[in-house]
Amino acid sequence: MMKLKINLIGPGKVGQTLMRRIVLAGGHEVQDIAGRGAETASRAVEFIGAGTAVSGLADMRPADLWFLTVSDTRIADVAARLAELAPASPSIAVHCSGFLPAAEMQPLRALGWHLASVHPVLTFADPARAVGQFEGTLCGVEGDAEAVRAVDALIRGIGGQPFPLSSQYKAIYHAAAVFSNNFTVVLQAVAREAWARAGVPQEIAGQLNARLLAATAENVGRLGPAAALTGPAARGDLAIVAQQEAAVRSWHPDAGKAYAELSLLAGRLKRTGTTLETSGV
Repeated sequence: MMKLKINLIGPGKVGQTLMRRIVLAGGHEVQDIAGRGAETASRAVEFIGAGTAVSGLADMRPADLWFLTVSDTRIADVAARLAELAPASPSIAVHCSGFLPAAEMQPLRALGWHLASVHPVLTFADPARAVGQFEGTLCGVEGDAEAVRAVDALIRGIGGQPFPLSSQYKAIYHAAAVFSNNFTVVLQAVAREAWARAGVPQEIAGQLNARLLAATAENVGRLGPAAALTGPAARGDLAIVAQQEAAVRSWHPDAGKAYAELSLLAGRLKRTGTTLETSGV
C-alpha cells in the first residue's frame, strides 16, 4: 500500500488511539490534527507522537485520507464544512460511527471524494490501554469500494481485523453491539440490586456476578446462545416464570417488564433456535 498522508479531525479517544497505532506501525504520515481548540489538538499530538496541531479546518493541508472522529451528531456538519473549503483534490474520508453509514458525509462525495466508515469493536475509555489492546480488534467497514479497500489495508496494517458491513442495516449492526455490551452491563446492575434486595452480602453478590458472567460468556462462545441458555423460561416452567415476574414487578416495575419480555425471547430461542417470531424475518 502506498504511503498515505493522513489528517485527523476530532482527536478524541478513538482518533488518538487509531493515530497512535498508525505511528507505531509506520508506513504512513500523520499530518494535521484539528480539534475543538489548539490546546486539544496539541495534547493529541503529544499522545500520538506525530502530526501538527492546527487551529481549524481551514489550516489543514491536503491529505490522502481524512479521519472524522467526531461525535455522530457532528459528522454531517464537519463534512459539509470540509466540502465548503474544497481541498485541492478529492481524497478519502472516513468516520468511525457504529450507527451512521459512510453516506453521512455526502457533501464530500459530491466533490468526488470516496467515503467509508470503520467501527472498531473495542472500548476506548482509556486511549493508552486501547492502543495496547487494539491488536486483533474486529473492525466493521462499509462505504465506497475504493475507500473500503484503502481502509481495509490500513486497518490490517495497524493490527486490526476488518470485516464487511451492510450500509443499509448499519443501525441494526450497532444495536447488536448495544445488546451484547451495554445492555449486558445494565442487566448486571439489576442482578446486583436484586441480590442486595434478597439480603445477599455485597462481596458475595460480586462473586456471584463475576462467576456467572464468566461462565455464561464461555458457554455462549463455545456452544452458541441457544445451547448455552438455561433457566425457567428455557425449561418451559411457565408457572415459575409468571410467579417470578410478579415478584420482580412488585420490587422493581421496570425490571419486571424486562423480565417478562426477556423470558418470552428466552423461551422462543430455546424452542426454535432464534429469538425472531418467524424464522428469516
